[in-house]
Amino acid sequence: MTTPIGPDFIALQVRDLAISRKFYLDIFGFEASEHCPPGAVIFKTEPIPLALRVPLRELPETGPLGVGIALWIACADADALHDLVVQRGGAILSPLADGPFGRFFVAADPDGYAITFHTARK
Repeated sequence: MTTPIGPDFIALQVRDLAISRKFYLDIFGFEASEHCPPGAVIFKTEPIPLALRVPLRELPETGPLGVGIALWIACADADALHDLVVQRGGAILSPLADGPFGRFFVAADPDGYAITFHTARK
């Protein structure tokens, strides 16, 4: 069949892998996989792996990346994660609110990707 099945791996291309890796670990609280290929970091996310990688093609030097992409990541408690991101110095683009997938907020990463974190449904 030629019908797409659905996403099974998400990778964001970043300008500086070391800076972004540190940010995702220290500010957002992700955990890195023990086995990452050169030029990438893969996080322990479920059900779909999330990765950061060096660009496959040249990226714009300035301005936010990923404009127009809505990336929603489930977490145990959006309110608690929001408070941690703020406490750790992260930039909040949209404050906590209730939406179609539950409680959520939007934060920016170093490249300007807008990442939406929402409380996972039980």
